Amino acid sequence: MDLTGINIWSVILASLSTFVVGFVWYGKPLFAVSWQKMSGLSDEEMNNANMPLIFGLTYVLNLIVAFFLSIFSEVAQMFGAGALAAGSFAILICFGFVATSFGVNYLFARKPFKLYLIDAGYMLVSFFVMGLIIGAW
Repeated sequence: MDLTGINIWSVILASLSTFVVGFVWYGKPLFAVSWQKMSGLSDEEMNNANMPLIFGLTYVLNLIVAFFLSIFSEVAQMFGAGALAAGSFAILICFGFVATSFGVNYLFARKPFKLYLIDAGYMLVSFFVMGLIIGAW
């Protein structure tokens, strides 16, 4: 497979975009309070987290996701897909693999369905934004 069509800058920006989506999604106006309560995390645990480690590893993992979305976007664009189609394709990938896998884990962990909707919703929005960025670049 020829990976020369992958734009590394779009991959970097797409992976950074997940922090913007996460800031809004898990912010106080939207889901912060519900998510923290359903996750069983106290204010003390939230304040004592190793945030550089969490954010650093999150970026690396999202960089991997963006790289693979870039590969899939290249394939979609070979068939004439534009940025919106690439974003929609990313949602399908997320829904078909990520959200369903989350669902299995949340069922066995007996986590609340509302928590699943918050976390899977974040992933769906993040994948769409990453797909848009990669597809538009």
